Amino acid sequence: MAPPRALSCSLRWAAPWAGLLAAGLLPLASPAGAQSVLPETIVTATRPPTPQERIPAAVTIVTREEIEARGAQSLAEALATVPGLHLAPSGGLGQLTYGFLRGAGSASLLVLQDGVPINDAAAPSGAFDFSQELLMDVERIEVIRGPLSVMYGSAAGQGVINLVTRRAPPDRGFAPYGELAAGSNNTLRAGLGAAGTVGAFDYLLSGQSLSTRGSNAVAPRFSSSQGERDGFRGGYTTARLGWSPEAGTRIEGLLRWRETKFGLDNIPNDDPNYSGFDRRWYGQIHAETRPWRGSWTTGLRIFSSEQQRRYSNFPDALDPTREDSRYRSTRTGLEWTNTLRLPDAGALRDGTLGFGVIHVLEEARSRQDFPSGFGDFVSSLRGGQHTTAGYATVQYRLGERLDLTAGFRHDAVTGATSETTWRLGAAYALPELATRLRVAGGSGFRAPSLFERYGIGRFDGFVTSTGNPNLKPERSLGWEIGADTDLALFGQPRFATASWTFFQSRVRDQIVNVFDGSSSTYVNIDRARIHGAELALTLRPAPWLEAGAAWTITEAFDATTDRRLPRRPEHVVTLTGTVRPLPDLVLAPTVLFTGRSPEGPFASYDNAGTAFTTPRSNKAGTVFHLTATWQWKPEIALFLEGRNLTNSRWEPVNGFVTPGRTLLLGTRFAL
Repeated sequence: MAPPRALSCSLRWAAPWAGLLAAGLLPLASPAGAQSVLPETIVTATRPPTPQERIPAAVTIVTREEIEARGAQSLAEALATVPGLHLAPSGGLGQLTYGFLRGAGSASLLVLQDGVPINDAAAPSGAFDFSQELLMDVERIEVIRGPLSVMYGSAAGQGVINLVTRRAPPDRGFAPYGELAAGSNNTLRAGLGAAGTVGAFDYLLSGQSLSTRGSNAVAPRFSSSQGERDGFRGGYTTARLGWSPEAGTRIEGLLRWRETKFGLDNIPNDDPNYSGFDRRWYGQIHAETRPWRGSWTTGLRIFSSEQQRRYSNFPDALDPTREDSRYRSTRTGLEWTNTLRLPDAGALRDGTLGFGVIHVLEEARSRQDFPSGFGDFVSSLRGGQHTTAGYATVQYRLGERLDLTAGFRHDAVTGATSETTWRLGAAYALPELATRLRVAGGSGFRAPSLFERYGIGRFDGFVTSTGNPNLKPERSLGWEIGADTDLALFGQPRFATASWTFFQSRVRDQIVNVFDGSSSTYVNIDRARIHGAELALTLRPAPWLEAGAAWTITEAFDATTDRRLPRRPEHVVTLTGTVRPLPDLVLAPTVLFTGRSPEGPFASYDNAGTAFTTPRSNKAGTVFHLTATWQWKPEIALFLEGRNLTNSRWEPVNGFVTPGRTLLLGTRFAL
């Protein structure tokens, strides 16, 4: 397989560069070297626990250690360096932040909490907002790129992000942990938790809060900008109780609650009376056992979540806008999963069959009120849908090197077209060259959101927009090919690790809102073509130094107009480092460069705040972070988090500026 002929100059240049890099570096790999194996297995990509090197997909794991070392206090900050993922925040904490994975729309990225979807069913497109989540209770974040609808159905057409909650230590009855930090903008962050195992039972209790005066989300270049700050307050609580009466059997209950309040702004005016409220609780009960202690593992999961949001605005001297919008969504589901170890068949071994059935009910209500001197606009939604799905996956190892996976899934959504998805993949190990090759392809889909199907808009009582209950799902087809290589130099078996991935996808039946002159509705008319590359290099020249670079090239086009899709930058480069000048001191610098990205009509503004009626390009920007951690005692660390130290005024979304320079000093303990 080769990159598509339609690649632009940048990707045509990058492709031979990556090929030459791989060809030039492979001979340098140690003939006796072997790929490193992660101590933990991955479940998000395959469901059956699988070592990462056997997964035919591009996988990034953000560990608890990395979260703390880089000073990432929010989910958006923790994901900022993930290859292929671009986040578009409209300011700081609490400001709407969407994610675009490999150039796909934000609604084609599914976010999970311990394997359960947490995207907001009341959001207009069902996309996830990355601006609300803190990370005190998160053990690691798994990011799987590529079509995963075969595992998780709708919205997983280009990938999945799974937040994995902290686990209790198996050998301690009481292990407390916590942190306290304060700094710029009157920011105060605190967290406290404990976990442990007592006999057959284990538990976790965790709480965190953050309050900050924040910064002004409106770009200072606007003549109307007043410097009004948009603050944030949030509280988070997580509780889990598990019981493992015997080997292979476990029952676990988990409950997570969060509530946030934050200031918002309109472009181009600051707006001190514009505020938001977001509350979500989520819970699940999961039981798993191995009947008769055999090769079959079966599990049952019941989960439920509710999210409520409210945005309020009242007229003032700076902005005459008035708004009172409320959203409420619920998701309840039942999932039966199974893993069956298959017998060897000739050269085929380590076989696994996964299969299961899922049923989910989603319901949403919303009402947006925008009274004004020109008339009153009201948008409302009241709808629900059932989704029932069945899936099956097969994994086998052929010989000692080749891992094969295959899977299919069928989703049936009430009142909508059913969808069948598939995925095939292979991973091939070359231990002589310390290299792993992988190739995969599959299909994905996104079911219409409830708002796209049932939303209604009225202006002064007259219907001006309607949903379309007859919408078809958006469908995608994609493939990827890549490799990871460990390089041995100067007596070090893993002096460097180089990786490259080429990907391509086609999306059809995209859902867009169309205005016919008197009213608007949603229809399936758009198509998109996307291709690109993810290139990365990690150097370990000394025990005290590790440096990494990642370059993502994305070319996402509307297949009809041949224009670039909005908010998909062509180039994103990240530079990271871990430096230990002293045994107990760690410095972690991060540089984020984002190239120019398109903005659609009426989505970019001049300095007077006037919207351009034609598409424009958003300027490139660079942001620099640095975190220093001193391990004062084995159980206690002191840290200093510096964000945007160059005080960049870059606008990830046109009109909304990156928060300015901040410093946060704190301490962290784990007893």
